[in-house]
Amino acid sequence: MAAAAATEDRSARRNRLVDEVLDCVIPYIDDPKDRDAVSQVCKCWYELDSLTRKHVTIALCYTTTPARLRRRFPHLESLKLKGKPRAAMFNLIPEDWGGHVTPWVLEINQYFDCLKSLHFRRMIVKDNDLLLLAQSRGPVLHSLKLDKCCGFSTDGLLHVSRFCRNLRVLLLEESSIDEKDGEWLHELALSNTVLESLNFYLTDVAAVKIEDLELLAKNCPNLVSVKITEYEISNLVNFFRQASSLEEFCGGIYNEEPEIYSAVSLPAKLCRLGLTYIGKNELPMMLMFAAALTKLDLLYALLDTDDHCMLIQKCPNLEVLETRNVIGDRGLEVLGSCCKRLKRLRIERGDDEGETVSHRGLIALSEGCSELEYLAVYVSDITNASLEHMGTHLRNLCDFRLVLLDQEEKITDLPLDRGVQALLRGCDKLKRFALYLRRGGLTDVGLSYIGQYSQNVRWMLLGAVGETDEGLLEFAKGCPNLQKLEMRGCSFFSEHALAVAATQLTSLRYLWVQGYGASPTGRDLLAMARPFWNIELIPSRRVVVNNNMDGPVVSVHHPAHILAYYSLAGQRSDFPDTVVPLDPATFVEP
Repeated sequence: MAAAAATEDRSARRNRLVDEVLDCVIPYIDDPKDRDAVSQVCKCWYELDSLTRKHVTIALCYTTTPARLRRRFPHLESLKLKGKPRAAMFNLIPEDWGGHVTPWVLEINQYFDCLKSLHFRRMIVKDNDLLLLAQSRGPVLHSLKLDKCCGFSTDGLLHVSRFCRNLRVLLLEESSIDEKDGEWLHELALSNTVLESLNFYLTDVAAVKIEDLELLAKNCPNLVSVKITEYEISNLVNFFRQASSLEEFCGGIYNEEPEIYSAVSLPAKLCRLGLTYIGKNELPMMLMFAAALTKLDLLYALLDTDDHCMLIQKCPNLEVLETRNVIGDRGLEVLGSCCKRLKRLRIERGDDEGETVSHRGLIALSEGCSELEYLAVYVSDITNASLEHMGTHLRNLCDFRLVLLDQEEKITDLPLDRGVQALLRGCDKLKRFALYLRRGGLTDVGLSYIGQYSQNVRWMLLGAVGETDEGLLEFAKGCPNLQKLEMRGCSFFSEHALAVAATQLTSLRYLWVQGYGASPTGRDLLAMARPFWNIELIPSRRVVVNNNMDGPVVSVHHPAHILAYYSLAGQRSDFPDTVVPLDPATFVEP
């Protein structure tokens, strides 16, 4: 009896010791996957995770409810919430699809007393939402990001400026803002002394005054990042003089004669730069401080290939570069030889540019920039050998995205099965992977390789890959950690095969497909029906597009979409007329 009691006492002491150690350790576990694993061990650990979790990202706002989030994590300090699917950025999702922030703001207003940071992405935000947030969280809100959002005006921003006087970060980049006046920035400059980052880049905001930017820089000594819209650089002389701590600046335009810019002196700490519409005449000004740059945004610069080469040669410390494919293979060769610290490279598609990026440039890049972690590129030509080369040299890649432009020239080295296999085998740290090819770019065998060698990939975009349902089903036998899958241009995959593949991908939480072998009713999609799995169908439609005010109006055909995702909230109630919810219990033939 005594021995049994002693054993039980030792076991109790050991359990208490484990709990005490865990109490100290769990707050330092930041990775969401590690947190999820910890919370599944036992009820005690689940509750400890619930009480100590400080940040949560909700990848789709309809996957849970605000009340459920509050009950699960009552002491959140930071919340990132995503609304419309990523395809909305390319106008592929109907504007009325949803993604309203109001229910979340109401819950935040009532219960989340510890919340200091909010990030809304691709959501519909109203002025009343901003008023309620500002009044309830104003004194403690340190960061507010309205990222690619819509539905609000500068009146809503005025509420934020007036009540959120401890705001350190205000981000509005690429949001659609109804501009009424510039009073919001004037109020921000008057009432805030702790702002560190202001970003209204790539918006239509134009009514703000230069004097308010200068006052903001004067009153906020810790201002390190400012991204604005199109303001003449020569008018920002006093702003740059006041912003002595500035490390990042994006925006501005050049309308004056080049000589006038000799009076523009940029802050000494500036190392991240993006100047819009800068041309050959202004290039000498950039060359003077290029050696200090670690980040360079040339997406909206008016530079040709030679200018890119000249500038890149002067940037030995560059870690991040964003540009268009006018950089060409020659520019990538210069990058490979001069920028050994490069970690992130994004090359977008340009319009009517002679220079292109091909396998030759990618080989030179991979040989010279072995520290690359992120690579997103549009290419005109690609080979198996270049993909193999990247798999051999770019061992640190965590995010790889490649789009093969659909041009007339014939690619001689398709399919890319062997190259894709080598790339995925070599780059085993990949967590995000996108491959958009053209018909014939990847066979069923190549698609099976993607499944087999994407052990750590969590997000994937595939376009025009594979040949038949058999290839898709082989692919679905792999990808053990794949949570989000997006597919386009795969008309050779049937509804039934897509549904079966969704059930085979064991970690899948989200599926979006556009351009597949749609049936008249969508009934075959019900093969993936299961508890908590919502299925939405956006039928094919014609969309009127006019990208150029002086150009013709074009009618574009959008194939049908499938959107399916896990949701603890059940089926959402705000379906627009452009979306059909598929429910096995209520499905009726149209």
